[in-house]
Formats: sequence, C-alpha cells, structure tokens
Amino acid sequence: MQPKSKKPRKQRKFLFSAPLHIRRKLLASHLSKELRQKYKTRSFPVRKGDEVEIMRGKFKKKKGKISKVDLKKYKVYVEGITVKRTDGTERQPPLHPSNLKIINLNLEDKRRVKSIERKMKKETRHGKIEAPAGAPVLENTKKRV
Repeated sequence: MQPKSKKPRKQRKFLFSAPLHIRRKLLASHLSKELRQKYKTRSFPVRKGDEVEIMRGKFKKKKGKISKVDLKKYKVYVEGITVKRTDGTERQPPLHPSNLKIINLNLEDKRRVKSIERKMKKETRHGKIEAPAGAPVLENTKKRV
C-alpha cells in the first residue's frame, strides 16, 4: 500500500496519484479505547455516519457525526462543527482523519461489518499475546549471528 521510497517527493507523489481504493484506506482514524478492545484493532477507515471526537486543533474535544468524506482532498467534514465566513454564512471546515478518534462506528453496511470481522480474525490469527500488566513485551528476542 505504501510506496517503497522514503523520499518526501515520492511520498507526496504517491499520495496525490493514489487510486480510490487506496485513498479510502489512507482516510483512517484511531478507534476509542472501548472500540479498540471490542474489535481488536487500533484504527479503521472513516465513513459517513461515524461518530468522532476531534483530538487536535481549534475544535479539540468536540464531537459529531461525519457528514461527508472527500477522497480527493483527504478530508472529512463533521456535523455541528462550523466556521463563519466573511460574508456571514457558515460552512464546515475540512478536517484530516488522523486528528479524529472514532467513538461509534456506522455498521449499517454489511460489507463494512464483514471487513471488521476479517480484521479481527487477522489480529487473532497472528497470535498476539496479552502480557500481564506492567510486563514488557519482547518480540523477536532471537540473536542474529
């Protein structure tokens, strides 16, 4: 999904020329602690109807439902979050999904439910071991010769 290169120029080119099916995955937000425990995953792509909390910026700690997802600009619009224009009208400011936290998922779509289940199976299949509280988790403890 991500480009092989570390160069910023190629990273930007990848973002701007990415096809829609990859753009959708790039528009992902972290899940709340409750959802993270329930679905065994840290983040998930945002969708219209998801309830989110804004974590960064001017609207920090405000909550609302996603009203629009703009794949072209990599932005999300949240109901109830508005900015006044100079002519007096109000509009929704575009927010980047990395600055949001999903509180409640919109599970009306059966395909989305299946993808969540698929992701849960993938996490359990990899055999992630729950360590006791306070114990450091050591992965890949083998020494290379």
